[in-house]
Amino acid sequence: MNTNNQQPTTNNIKKGILLVNLGSPKSTKVEDVKEYLDEFLMDERVIDYPWFFRALLVKGIILNTRPKKSAAAYKTVWTDEGSPLIVITKQIQQKLQKLVDIPVEIGMRYAEPSIETGIRNLVEKGVEEIVLFPLYPQYAMSTTETVIEKAEEVRKKFFPDININYVEPFYNREIYINSLAESIREKLPADFDLLQFSYHGVPERHIYKTDPTKTCNMNNCCQKEDNPSHKFCYRHQCYKVTELVCEKLGIPKEKALVTFQSRLGKDKWMEPYTDATLEGLGKKGIKKLAIVCPAFVSDCLETLEEISEEGKEIFLHGGGERFDYIPCLNEKESWVQVVKTLCEEKLNHFYFH
Repeated sequence: MNTNNQQPTTNNIKKGILLVNLGSPKSTKVEDVKEYLDEFLMDERVIDYPWFFRALLVKGIILNTRPKKSAAAYKTVWTDEGSPLIVITKQIQQKLQKLVDIPVEIGMRYAEPSIETGIRNLVEKGVEEIVLFPLYPQYAMSTTETVIEKAEEVRKKFFPDININYVEPFYNREIYINSLAESIREKLPADFDLLQFSYHGVPERHIYKTDPTKTCNMNNCCQKEDNPSHKFCYRHQCYKVTELVCEKLGIPKEKALVTFQSRLGKDKWMEPYTDATLEGLGKKGIKKLAIVCPAFVSDCLETLEEISEEGKEIFLHGGGERFDYIPCLNEKESWVQVVKTLCEEKLNHFYFH
């Protein structure tokens, strides 16, 4: 990316960057949380039931019970500036904007500021080509895929003359692994018994559905050095991040553990489950636990409340003695540099075009 005052252009086309994260309710009011959950859970790439059954589950059951509980949870992590996830994403935007000379905006997959709002803000600044960065290290149907699908839907409907370049999942990129490993090293106690990598879970069927190669068996293929499904396999990518980080930090395999959190409903999700694992670690002699959540680049409800608060309580109740939650990358300088580098690479290249 140019460091002078000229716009980087291809045939004089003005470019911009859109950082896209998950999203958050407008406030901790029950009605705002309900509105957010409705949009989130009715996404067919999050709950992939046929529309009628998805609506029956979400609108008929979940939205009658969950918003009140979720609103109370959001209150425990809400800041004076608002939702941690949106506040942190704005901080990344502001830091990145100081490093580049093209416009940077943010958009959320759910709620506001939406992807449409983010694109419109760029278009109003004269941007014709957008580098869109889904802020998810690993590829999943319910993260990267739904962001791209939504962005393309918005582009075709409202901005047909705009081109969008998508930053690919970056789970195995050395610059990302270096940044993540360093952030863990800074907070990891010297005398830990186990470092737990808790990734957001997905239903097992999602892994098969996102594999166009049909070579994933949800068993030993994740550990293979090369398998056609790796590019689209969330499970493999989670294990790969863990492997690369442990190599970088010199952590032996027996002192690291991968688990999956945030399961919803009664379907079979990827195992082992984070909460069930936390419950039993103390009985297995793990007294000093450190835990990190590398499916998230920004701290949010799922890290600050589900892991840092609820997870700690479960672990200590099960016989653990010390619980150290290691924050996400958030607005760390090294992470902002990673974002900058990955966006630069896509300024003149297309992904999924």
